[in-house]
Amino acid sequence: MLLVIDTGNTNTTLGVFDGSSLVVHWRLTTARARTVDEYGVYARNLFEFAGIDFKAITAIAIASVVPPLNYTLKRMAEVYFHLTPLMIDHTTEMGLEILYNPPSDVGADRLVDAVAAIHKYGAPSIVVDFGTATTFNAIDAARRYLGGVITPGISISSEALFQRAARLPPVEIKRPEKVIGSSTVGSMQSGLYYGYIGLVDGILKRMLDDLGASTRVVATGGLASLIATGSEYISTVDPTLTLEGLRLIYERSLESGV
Repeated sequence: MLLVIDTGNTNTTLGVFDGSSLVVHWRLTTARARTVDEYGVYARNLFEFAGIDFKAITAIAIASVVPPLNYTLKRMAEVYFHLTPLMIDHTTEMGLEILYNPPSDVGADRLVDAVAAIHKYGAPSIVVDFGTATTFNAIDAARRYLGGVITPGISISSEALFQRAARLPPVEIKRPEKVIGSSTVGSMQSGLYYGYIGLVDGILKRMLDDLGASTRVVATGGLASLIATGSEYISTVDPTLTLEGLRLIYERSLESGV
């Protein structure tokens, strides 16, 4: 079995594959101060809860955009699973030409998403990943990673509004019943939801003008389903896209003998 770990600034997602089948996956809060032992105990507890023997894990692949955790996760794999993980970055062989400048600046998760999107949906394609930041990632018809757009995530926007405006309360991010809010909370929810959809669709329209109207738009990340319901351009929501990409890159590493 293969354990894959996608570490973002807000959440860390783990998945276990048996061949090409995703058996189980979990989402945890990313904690930079968490130790090797704490991550190891968390992992073992999750495995026990799911009824999976951690000794059945024969390989681990990790993509992280939190540099302070790279060593922690690598040591966790070595100490608790007795395995050397595949740490994925721009130098990893993944069959993807990277046109970003410099390639080292592009987050590993963005490249992993691109690999999975090409494999599952073809090219050209756009992957919108709703995380701490929302990233728009463009893959052209030649299956090259062109780059994209980075914007503050909707949760960041919500937190900034609450922190900087003394009379505005924190609110749940959800689709309101109507655009015109009849209360402060409703008005804020409307602004956050419809304002963010306006941002997303405005960017996607311009990207589609460049890539072509036939480009597939795929959304992933924690709030993908919520935003996709109001988007004119998002055609597919794939919550486990990044995990699938990690599996594909690991399997490619076996073929190339890495």
